[in-house]
Amino acid sequence: MDTLIKSVEQLRNSPIRNVIDSRMHEFSSVPRDFSSLFRELAFCILTAGTSAELGIKTINHLGETLFSGSQEEIREKLKEVYRFHTIRAGYLCEARNNFKHINIDDKNIRDLLVQNIKGIGMKEASHFLRNVGFAEVADLRALVDADVQLVDVLVKNNIIEKPKTLSAKKYLEIESVLKNLADKLGMSLAELDLYLWHMETGKVLK
Repeated sequence: MDTLIKSVEQLRNSPIRNVIDSRMHEFSSVPRDFSSLFRELAFCILTAGTSAELGIKTINHLGETLFSGSQEEIREKLKEVYRFHTIRAGYLCEARNNFKHINIDDKNIRDLLVQNIKGIGMKEASHFLRNVGFAEVADLRALVDADVQLVDVLVKNNIIEKPKTLSAKKYLEIESVLKNLADKLGMSLAELDLYLWHMETGKVLK
C-alpha cells in the first residue's frame, strides 16, 4: 500500500491536481432539483456496461426527450446512438417515475437506489452519488470492465486479489479497502477514485 500511496501523492503534487479539484467542485455544485439529479442518474444507467464518453454523448442526444418523452420516444431517440436502446429506454422511463419518490438525503440512499431503480446496482448507485456531491462513497465504476479497471491498481500493488465476480458484499469489502487508503492519504473516496482512474486510464471523466 505504501507504493500506491506514494504514487497518488506524486499525482497530487502534479498539474493533474487542478483538473481533479475542478471535477470535485463540479460534482459538489450539481443542483438538487429533480431535473439535474435525474439527468445524472440517467447518465449512470446509460454508462453501465459502456463508457462515460458514450453516456455523455447519449444524454446530450436525448435532450428534453429524457424528461418528457414516452418510452417509445426515448427508445427511438436512443436507437440513433446507443446499442441497448430497448431495455435502457424501459429503465429510463421507469426510473423517471420511481426517482420522484426517493429522498436523496435519506441515510440509506444508496440502498434505496439499488432497490428501487432498475439498471442501478451498487456500482452505478455509487457512481451517481459521487457525481452529485456525495464524496464519501466509492465509485469502482470500472470494476467489471474486462480491460481497464480501478481494481487493477489494488491488485498490482498486492492489496487485494482480483475478484471473480462483483457481489454487493465484495463491492463493500473493496470499498472498505479504498476507504482505508483514502484515510491514509487524507482525501475523500470520490477524490481517490479520480486519482486512481487517472492512474489507470490517463483520463478524468464523470
